[in-house]
Amino acid sequence: MKVRLNLATKPLETHRRFLAASGVVAAIAGVAFLALGWHVYAVRKANSEFRARQDAVQRELQSLDAQRSELQRFFSLPANAQVHDRAVFINNFIDARSFNWTRMFMDLERILPPGVHVISIEPRQTKGQVDLSLKVGAASEEAKVKFLRALEDSHQFTRITLTKASVPSNTGGTDAVMLELTAVYERL
Repeated sequence: MKVRLNLATKPLETHRRFLAASGVVAAIAGVAFLALGWHVYAVRKANSEFRARQDAVQRELQSLDAQRSELQRFFSLPANAQVHDRAVFINNFIDARSFNWTRMFMDLERILPPGVHVISIEPRQTKGQVDLSLKVGAASEEAKVKFLRALEDSHQFTRITLTKASVPSNTGGTDAVMLELTAVYERL
């Protein structure tokens, strides 16, 4: 029979668990280091591609800016400025002629309730829309309210402003209420 005796002052300790755990931690840290290194590489590559695209866009912007300044210089010449002014005048004229006035009056007629009639209308056209000044007569308060509600509900007439509502002074007419209003008619 053998007896094991340890005569050392400190007992023998095994560091196997510590070494195994530190090896696992080192392996995880190595994988994390490789993953982060790959991420940094990908970000730097994407950043360089972004900078290259940004430089190309910047060059294109400079080229377009140079073209714009050249065109502005060209169009600012007196002979070209006269042609431009004439073209603007002709375009405004064509725009005014192409407006469908019949459709506007049909839309206005469609929303007029019974007992309401237009006394006067003053249209002014500006860039695809018409500013209207209307003078309307209504046979009753109910007809007036129906007209205003129909005007507000329509999609063609916007920015309606009632400027004046009055009772006519002569009682010989059928109008109980006179309205003056402004509205904007937009082509759809």
